[in-house]
Amino acid sequence: MPASPPDTLSLSSIKVTLLHDQCTIRWHHETPAVLPSLTGLERAVTEQHLANFELWHAEDSARTPQASDHDIARTKRFIDDANQRRNDLTEQCDVLLLRSLSRQNLPAPGAELHSESPGLILDRLSILSLKLFHTREEIDRPGAPAGHAARNVERLRILAEQRDDLAAALDRLWQQVLNGRRSFKLYRQLKMYNDPALNPAVYGPGSHS
Repeated sequence: MPASPPDTLSLSSIKVTLLHDQCTIRWHHETPAVLPSLTGLERAVTEQHLANFELWHAEDSARTPQASDHDIARTKRFIDDANQRRNDLTEQCDVLLLRSLSRQNLPAPGAELHSESPGLILDRLSILSLKLFHTREEIDRPGAPAGHAARNVERLRILAEQRDDLAAALDRLWQQVLNGRRSFKLYRQLKMYNDPALNPAVYGPGSHS
């Protein structure tokens, strides 16, 4: 892989997927937390992955058959908060990358615009790490019905292929940006449901009754 220009952040899918997988494994055996030693883009990527990790397990919890209405409502509020954090951190990854690129006058003016930013790709890679981990769990699940393991072996193959494709696409995009042939923008999510001033169910008539 060509070297990054001086003073430009290095973005490597190998490092990202390894970080995702290491965190996924560790967080299933200890209290999930971001190591205090992490800084910059690595920290933002890890915090964003933690938001997805928490979302994954909250979504599972919300579907527990024994969950009460109170439990589901509380979990739903947590999911909303975690999802907002996830979106904010996805944008933060792009902010850090664009800030670094700007020191080299990149992305190049007039370069072809890519419709998906690196931050959005990092988010998708994070989710794929979680899918791969939990699919492996299902392959080895004791007492699973007949055919369950075989079905999940095939799912694992598909997920691994999809992650390999996406990781290669991230590396290709990044090199094209560094070479001045491609550009990307910061795409703000501008979510409305978590903003009391923009959600009619919150500010509308009867919302405080």
